[in-house]
Amino acid sequence: MGDLGVRLISGVIGLALLVGVLLLGGNYLGFSILILSLVALREFYNAVRKMGVNPFETVGYAATVLLFLSNNFAIISFDFIVSSILLISLAATVLIKESDIKDSAMTITGILYIPFLLFHILNLEGSVFLWVIFLIAFGTDTFAYLVGSKFGKKKLCPEISPKKSVEGAIGGIVGSIVVTIIYSLFAGISPLWSVATLAFLGSIISQLGDLTASRIKRAAGIKDYGRIMPGHGGMLDRFDSIIFTAPVVYYYAYYFFM
Repeated sequence: MGDLGVRLISGVIGLALLVGVLLLGGNYLGFSILILSLVALREFYNAVRKMGVNPFETVGYAATVLLFLSNNFAIISFDFIVSSILLISLAATVLIKESDIKDSAMTITGILYIPFLLFHILNLEGSVFLWVIFLIAFGTDTFAYLVGSKFGKKKLCPEISPKKSVEGAIGGIVGSIVVTIIYSLFAGISPLWSVATLAFLGSIISQLGDLTASRIKRAAGIKDYGRIMPGHGGMLDRFDSIIFTAPVVYYYAYYFFM
């Protein structure tokens, strides 16, 4: 079986698992986001280690679990988690002779970048906007690829991602708006002009998420973050755009629809 076949089968299985988890919701969704966050955070720490940085992984994983628990137990406050992360990470630069401030900074960056942003998905559980996160991100990726491969000429960010084009980026935005509006018609979300605005903003942020992950990979000198999904790379490779899209959809929905 060729690389394309492996990539297609892996993608179909991954999509089926994602849809199943979203439909089941509850603990299935919560634990899935937790596992996704831990795996993606590990991939991120492995990448930055290739840049000569040694993040405090145990702190990162513990913070991820605490963030998950804070969604279920009010006694574990976000302020407590952030304070603990900062104190422990900064103190480690003093207590561990081989470490420096870069290790602390990258530890905190990884926590805020991956689990903190991803856990915004849980805030939309039971809401019609939960699906909007994935429709915007995957709609953008799909249409950007289709339009870019067919009409792409002007490079978007050649120094970061040589294959991405301006035409593809525009196609991704338009495609995201179309699929989100179609979904909104069935889900009863209105007004549609506000839905289109959300899709427009979300698509741009989604592509920035993709480029950010690519920028980190280039700095680390790696092609993929992992091999957990054959033909697709690691978890961070597949969910880089979701990470950026989730908080945008949540806060837009919170302030303009809820």
